[in-house]
Amino acid sequence: MDLIYKYTEYTNQDMSELAIKRQARKRLATRQTISDVATRLFFERGFENVTIDEIAEAADVGRMTVFNHFPRKEDMFFDRELEMRDIAFTAIQTRGADTSPIRALGALAHRLIEQPLASYPLFGGTYLFVETAIASESLKARARQMRDDFVHALADVMADAVRRPRGDPDAHLAAGMMASAWSVAFIQAHELYGRTRDKKDSDHIFLDLIDRGTVGIEAALAGTPYA
Repeated sequence: MDLIYKYTEYTNQDMSELAIKRQARKRLATRQTISDVATRLFFERGFENVTIDEIAEAADVGRMTVFNHFPRKEDMFFDRELEMRDIAFTAIQTRGADTSPIRALGALAHRLIEQPLASYPLFGGTYLFVETAIASESLKARARQMRDDFVHALADVMADAVRRPRGDPDAHLAAGMMASAWSVAFIQAHELYGRTRDKKDSDHIFLDLIDRGTVGIEAALAGTPYA
């Protein structure tokens, strides 16, 4: 009887865990469907011209389901923001002992060009995404807010990586300068791609600006563990 009881107990536990995992998969699938549908509509008609009700109808879900997954309409467009942040943070946290945090982010840029992410390929694959964002005041405002949040979070990660206290001014200087360098490099490469549709040239100017920016930031942070 004890064996039967234990078997039943374990079986029920396993079934419960399977049910939880299944629900999690369904939730992620629903979220992805909403995001994909919303992004397609934003690309086709412009962010400002698409309503939540239209997104819900196209995704075959209720209006409240959309809000349960995305509290704000802008979040559907920038749904991969956390993924990109994690990639940057991981580059710092897993860098080699002889690689500075600044240099680790510079190397990351090269990896993203040499081994493009399927979810965010530079630059041809992001052209329509960026153009849609540029055309919307709401998306541009949200992008500025995300950039500010990213700089603060990056400063904390950099400080942790070199065992300095969070709030370290040098960490914030390094994070702000790196974010600015990446922003300039990305925008310039995007604009070049828009004119020429030449991905190779866009990759080149992106990496050239990143490399020059990295050298300049290292010089500005010379004497600190961030460089």
